Amino acid sequence: MIIDCHGHYTTAPQQHQAFRDAQLARLADASLAAPAPAAISDDEIRESVENNQLKLMRERGADLMLFSPKASGMEHHVPDPETARVWARVSNDLVYRVVGLFPQYFAGVCQLPQTPGGTLDDATAELRRCVESLGFVGCNLNPDPSGGYWTSPPLTDEYWFPLYEAMVELDVPAMIHVSTSCNPSFHTLGAHYLNADTSVFMQLVQADLFDRFPTLRFVIPHGGGAVPYHWGRYRGLAVRIDRPDPSEHVMKNVFFDTCVYHQAGIDLLHRVVPADNVLFASEMLGAVRGVDPETGIAWDDTKRYVDRADLTDEQRHQVFEANTRRVYPRLHARLTAEGR
Repeated sequence: MIIDCHGHYTTAPQQHQAFRDAQLARLADASLAAPAPAAISDDEIRESVENNQLKLMRERGADLMLFSPKASGMEHHVPDPETARVWARVSNDLVYRVVGLFPQYFAGVCQLPQTPGGTLDDATAELRRCVESLGFVGCNLNPDPSGGYWTSPPLTDEYWFPLYEAMVELDVPAMIHVSTSCNPSFHTLGAHYLNADTSVFMQLVQADLFDRFPTLRFVIPHGGGAVPYHWGRYRGLAVRIDRPDPSEHVMKNVFFDTCVYHQAGIDLLHRVVPADNVLFASEMLGAVRGVDPETGIAWDDTKRYVDRADLTDEQRHQVFEANTRRVYPRLHARLTAEGR
């Protein structure tokens, strides 16, 4: 079985974005009425998925995708908590409907209603709702709700502990995923996403978060940002600041995905990071679309790259299936109950 641990509903019907636009318009003009969530039919949802993610999954050989709302559309920089609550709920409910229409192919991962400097009460409540009532198997966690200005404390700070306690209780991991960049110095897809992946890893190296939460699990996407390429730097810095080696201190709880869009990058990832810590993913219909003119391979057809990597059959099984089932135990339980 081939499980893609990183997919977003980037092709949601346009009415969903129109609802968001109306939300933001009301924040700018309080005299406007609160908008109602968009009326979207099952047929419109089917069309949005069948002609996009599902079509490519079938063509490329993936069996199931962990599916969450559009990452850049989470827009956690918008400071109003009620707007964030409603937007997260509506976005997650739409993903739930996708899963309900295509249960063989999708499992839900939720957006959290974060705001800059806000409490995590709403995020924790939405996580519980999505896991306990909607059957979701994980969440996306934004370490920088400000959108590129990094006003939040590091993920090792006590500020985040209420959410971690819920994650541990529910036995669900978080994918580290920022949203859109509001800082013109950081391109959303080419800089902000990778900055966050890399920065969070260093935060974890510097602290003892997993001593406090030994079963807490994070997936750092986009191949781990700069970490595999600079693995010697992180090991050397750990020695310099008198911290344990990251291999023992961090990597029991942290996993990287394969959203790396060229063969050399995938090869490096697998040479540096143990197969136990790599989860197959494409972020398909996400940041990088189209075909590499040098190879004729779609940038986000990451299965092709993993197929060509120097892995044993057992390691390939770990990357394609076993690791994701281990990191997302609720997914494993669901698939087992279905006989898969």
